[in-house]
Amino acid sequence: MTAAPTFFALSPEEARERVLALGGRPFHVDVIRREVLERGVLDPERMTSLSKDLRRVLAAELPLLSTREVERRSSPDGTTKLLLELSDGNTVETVHMPPLPGDRTRTGATLCVSTQVGCAVGCPFCASGRAGIVRNLAAHEILEQYLHGRTLGPLSRSVVMGIGEPLLNQENLLAALRIVNGELGLGARRITVSTVGFPERLARLALLRPPFQLAISLHSPDDEQRAHLVPAMANVTVEEVLAAGDRWFEVTGREVTYEYCLLGGTNDTTGHAERLVRRLERRRCSVNLIPYNPIPGDVYRRPAPREAERFRDLLAAGGIVATIRWSRGVDTDAACGQLRIRRRGESPLGT
Repeated sequence: MTAAPTFFALSPEEARERVLALGGRPFHVDVIRREVLERGVLDPERMTSLSKDLRRVLAAELPLLSTREVERRSSPDGTTKLLLELSDGNTVETVHMPPLPGDRTRTGATLCVSTQVGCAVGCPFCASGRAGIVRNLAAHEILEQYLHGRTLGPLSRSVVMGIGEPLLNQENLLAALRIVNGELGLGARRITVSTVGFPERLARLALLRPPFQLAISLHSPDDEQRAHLVPAMANVTVEEVLAAGDRWFEVTGREVTYEYCLLGGTNDTTGHAERLVRRLERRRCSVNLIPYNPIPGDVYRRPAPREAERFRDLLAAGGIVATIRWSRGVDTDAACGQLRIRRRGESPLGT
């Protein structure tokens, strides 16, 4: 027997019908949404603006969330990774990263969320896609990651850089982010969506002027190497991806950030830096350098800090704004997909 839909899995109209059937009034739907999205209340029994009888019925008959936390890993730096179980038994990960000590530029945490169960892109250095794609997340399943994450502390930013390729689940992602932006209160400049950069999809998306910033995962300035590192883009050249980023800027007025996973001895040589400078030197953009997050038994290695700094300095010498983003929570299986894989009892390498 299929379980009844939970509150955020219902459309506003469906939610009103359900609340009416349970003895509530139409305006109670708006009250519930405010309690959850603005105040962070996830237990109907604590919604004191509703009558005791209605609270009791809602708690018993209309669950707010379809997902539940099944595992939590915390790191000494404050990073907390949540493994969330979906109603069908699949799992996804979301990561809560509070400001580091001494960081006065942020008052709340950054939350990293997923958009799919598994991933079809197949990057060989990423644990997310080792078992392939299972399915897209529904809009409410994306939204609920924010609701779970906020229980760990206030949010000031969000990055859609977890498991999955966001542009392959664009409709559900946009539906979720409209609520995150409009009702949860995260401004468009505080939400960044990371994609491998499908040019046609980006062109259509730019016309919608979506409520987020764009990051494109590049990982190499060379067509042949990028085709290996990002298999889903094997038939798309680096220049085509960069041209899509240029069009995004022209249409939306928002600069693109290019993400570059630094794989020690693979894509971090002086030649790679020089060729990347030539690709980007006339473009309005910046680069986030992300040192590889190790997967046990993998062939790739994490560059030493001095190696990452040398690559950054080569880009800076060429006029490219570049920042090193060291992954947080590495000691808690925080590389995307690792916690999910371990819970399923699989090898990170799929062997």
